[in-house]
Amino acid sequence: MADIMNLGDCIDASVDPDKVGLIDLFDADNPRDYTYKDLDAAANAVARGLAARGLQPGDRVAILSSNRAEYLSAYFGTMRAGMISVPTNFKFPKDTIDYILRDSGTKFVFADAPRRADCPADLPVVEFGRDGADGFDVFLDAGPFASLPAKPDDVAMFLYTSGSTGRPKGVPLTHGGFNWAVNARVIDAEERGLVAAPLYHMNGLFTTKAMFHAHASIVMMEQFRARPYIEAVARYRCTWVLTIPTMMALVAREEDLVRELDLSAVRVLTMGSAPVTMPLFEKIKELFPGAIIANGYGTTEAGPAVFGPHPDGIPTPPLSLGHPMASVELRLKGGETADDGVLQMRTGAVSPGYHNLPDETAKRFRDGWYDSGDVMRRDADGFYYFVGRADDMFVCGGENIYPGEVEMMLERQPGVLQATVVPLADEIKGQRPVAFIVRREGSSVTEDEIKAFALDNGPANEHPRHVAFLDELPLAGTNKIDVRKLTERAKMAWG
Repeated sequence: MADIMNLGDCIDASVDPDKVGLIDLFDADNPRDYTYKDLDAAANAVARGLAARGLQPGDRVAILSSNRAEYLSAYFGTMRAGMISVPTNFKFPKDTIDYILRDSGTKFVFADAPRRADCPADLPVVEFGRDGADGFDVFLDAGPFASLPAKPDDVAMFLYTSGSTGRPKGVPLTHGGFNWAVNARVIDAEERGLVAAPLYHMNGLFTTKAMFHAHASIVMMEQFRARPYIEAVARYRCTWVLTIPTMMALVAREEDLVRELDLSAVRVLTMGSAPVTMPLFEKIKELFPGAIIANGYGTTEAGPAVFGPHPDGIPTPPLSLGHPMASVELRLKGGETADDGVLQMRTGAVSPGYHNLPDETAKRFRDGWYDSGDVMRRDADGFYYFVGRADDMFVCGGENIYPGEVEMMLERQPGVLQATVVPLADEIKGQRPVAFIVRREGSSVTEDEIKAFALDNGPANEHPRHVAFLDELPLAGTNKIDVRKLTERAKMAWG
């Protein structure tokens, strides 16, 4: 499709309006199909409804809800009306949600019933699925609506980072930036994507825009659960599956169901938002033999389109993020050589800077470049590999330790399915690594065996001083491993 001016117009009913664009599994027992004509009409009705409530272009409109069709109507309709959408992580504590809505200047909220109580009492709220004056169906104002023209630098949405250190940071993202991003990701109109990641996160939200912009189809789940996820892939013949490694690790544990169902329609399976290990990569390749398995990378601040195939057709190594896209500029800073260091990016989707945080903006944004804080290395063919977060690095006995590198080493142990390493304070060493392990099915690997493997396969200072075995690793709101919770658990057990 051609470039668009307003991101709300990713939904285009002028082309094949009767094609099903969304299969909503919010009520899994009663899935609902929405054509592009339906989606377009719903977005227009939201835009008209906001204008009827007296909201003006540039006003902030938050969404506090799990995944459902109404979420997408509110998101695209807000942008069509020239307003700024603020998808909000409903898994944050109530006081953090309140901070986000205040910091963003939100004037109006769309919410679902379970999250209604988390909305500030002084803000007007429309509730999805509710009857009456403050219900979504009553709020809608059906009829035509011409999307307000958007300049490339006009802000389309705020996404708030997870806030691993301190308060979440608001990231304004522009119409022009994400127009560039959706055009950078070439998707065929015949694809059918599965979205189970929360829509308040870049992963799920960008996928919906890219799929709609391509006039493809989306199957959307309210939330990720491994067995229903696998069943949805099979039932709806999904061809494009965008996940994160922790989700696929849980899928791999349901091997009986994966082998029972026909998942042969899957053509592309992308794992992003966190590092992929070789054992997991190999397992997913075994379970989805007909699919291209890709290791994705992106950031809220610089967008989801950074790496792709090698321009000379050289196959992408399994754990590589890929080769820089032609329209992206990358550089590595602060490393021991020119081929390692912290990744800085200049892409078409780079944010103008953090909202209300000039000091943080000055640290991370300069002359169109964004400092990711991600430590990378580059091989002789120009492929990039994730090493770890500069912020996650800790020092043990004077040596730098990147937890991601230790985790990848531990997951080469035959009895280990997943590993997470966190630092624990040590009076002598400064900090020492400890590990949380999920065993492979049927494995009885012990703490001593884990430690011995680490000593045989890595530097002595990297071996975990303590090991705990869990049935599964806890997940945070974005389906990434909840490192903060594991760090607290380590303090309680061994601190």
